[in-house]
Amino acid sequence: MAVKRIRYFIFIKDVMSLALTAFGGPQAHIAMFIKIMVEKRGYITEEELIELNALCQILPGPTSTQTVTAIGYRIGGANLAYLTLLVWMIPAVSIMTTAAILINSYQTKNLSLEFTRFIQPMAVGFISYGAFTIAKKVINTKTAIILMILSAVVTYFITTPAALPIVLVVAGSITAFKYKKQEMAIKEKIKIKWGNFTLWALVLVAAALLGALTQDRFVLLFENFYRNGSLIFGGGQVLIPFLNTEFVEFKGYLSSEEFLSGLAMVQTVPGPVFSVSSFVGALSVRDLGIGGQILAGFISACGIFLPGTFLIFFIIRFWDSLKTYRVVRASLEGINAASSGMVAAAAFILFEPIQGSVMDVSVVLGTFLLLTLTKIPPPLIILGGLLAGFLI
Repeated sequence: MAVKRIRYFIFIKDVMSLALTAFGGPQAHIAMFIKIMVEKRGYITEEELIELNALCQILPGPTSTQTVTAIGYRIGGANLAYLTLLVWMIPAVSIMTTAAILINSYQTKNLSLEFTRFIQPMAVGFISYGAFTIAKKVINTKTAIILMILSAVVTYFITTPAALPIVLVVAGSITAFKYKKQEMAIKEKIKIKWGNFTLWALVLVAAALLGALTQDRFVLLFENFYRNGSLIFGGGQVLIPFLNTEFVEFKGYLSSEEFLSGLAMVQTVPGPVFSVSSFVGALSVRDLGIGGQILAGFISACGIFLPGTFLIFFIIRFWDSLKTYRVVRASLEGINAASSGMVAAAAFILFEPIQGSVMDVSVVLGTFLLLTLTKIPPPLIILGGLLAGFLI
């Protein structure tokens, strides 16, 4: 028992180290997981880690967060996994909540935010790069190209939150009919333990009912993020159109400028990109004071992270059997294509409020080219933009 506790303590210490140093999003995170979790500690084999990461990529929720919590689950069960989730998300969530409080404080005191003038077009450059990166990976057929374009058009013109999950479901259903093109596999009988799925569904329904009955802003905030966290396929970049539609276009809790500032700032923060939710949540209740903003930041983060955690714990038990079904693998083509289109549409939607001057367009293109053609870390690119804002 004592040996297990020491092992758990060392694992949590490693997770904290990663939470403070893992810049660059899921692609960079997986490399660090291999270095520390596989090569240094041997918590899991490289093959197991890669498969876990692949599974998390096709589930709704934050990929790197689900991967690290799934490792915790395999080592020490649900209790260690939930502790892993907290340790992994708290540094980034704390930083982004603080950033929201500081931005609101600046605006309340009528202090100039002119030094952030380049951050907003840079954020559009990051989103454009995200759309380009996703498209390169998942758009391999004519069907996927068509679904990506249709998804982008629908997302651009229909700004109601309900439209996004419908687009994902329809796109996945369309490509599911192409299942015969998938390689045959020996089907295994699926033995399902419904506990974590039931927990996910109960929280979803309870939050919706409680929010509707009480109209409490914190409950509604949790429900908004929990619902979105249950629908995000494709990682942090796909989260952007969902949050923009829900909190900027539909509810008007944030301005486009504030939203873009948060998206840019999260690029400079280690840990999960989904921590931008705490920035959005904190600004959504700015009238409730600093205490309310801190609580909202934490509640929003819990809402966005918990669905993916529940679902990975649910499906990891029978994934080996499920992936033998060709229709499941075929539907992923449509889901990924639709996600790519959503991110592309988000880049256009979020560029519209910007002045659109030659300078702004140049910053967007320059950021995109730096990300595409160089290996400069994103935090350095953002810091360079802030420095330019001070100097110019």
